[in-house]
Amino acid sequence: MNSQRGALIVITAPSGTGKSTLIKELKKKMPNLEFSISYTTRQPRAGEVDGKDYFFVSIKKFLALKDQGFFAEWAEVHGNYYGTPKKNILKSLQEGIDLLFDIDIQGAKQLKDNLKQGIYIFIFPPSLKELKNRLQKRGTDSQEVINLRLQNAKQEIKHAYFFDYWVVNDDLMKTVKKIESIIIVEKLKPFYHPDLPKKILQSA
Repeated sequence: MNSQRGALIVITAPSGTGKSTLIKELKKKMPNLEFSISYTTRQPRAGEVDGKDYFFVSIKKFLALKDQGFFAEWAEVHGNYYGTPKKNILKSLQEGIDLLFDIDIQGAKQLKDNLKQGIYIFIFPPSLKELKNRLQKRGTDSQEVINLRLQNAKQEIKHAYFFDYWVVNDDLMKTVKKIESIIIVEKLKPFYHPDLPKKILQSA
């Protein structure tokens, strides 16, 4: 077993806030972070790869796994199911691997309840007006879906108090730097290095 524990890092944001781009840039800055791959029943978007971005499964398969207690967290979002496998998480953390999670508020709460650990970061858009502009510019959703995402965003923002850190994504690289700083500082806590005092005392 690795004497240094891995960190469970959860980044949550309303749809259209730029979370995927933030995570991509964060991975460049912190290449040792491993992206936790979720299962989902939604259709792959252009360029997404099964087993790399998500594990794409049928609703029947997903619900069967859920009933088996396979997921540490799962949620239904915008009519699709998402879930994270519990066994994979615990194994990675035990091996000292830092895991990055891209999940919604429902999933983040379940994860915290089930695993009792983690660094929980909520990303805000600069404003709801800017969020609407971003969703429309993305050009992947109908106006009806955009309206639904905006309504969901308002509800998600109301639950931001659950998270340990708040970051407003008004400048991509500055936001990435803030998230990086949060992770670096958190990893200095005794929880992640339980054997350090003993190692130092034995080093004489």
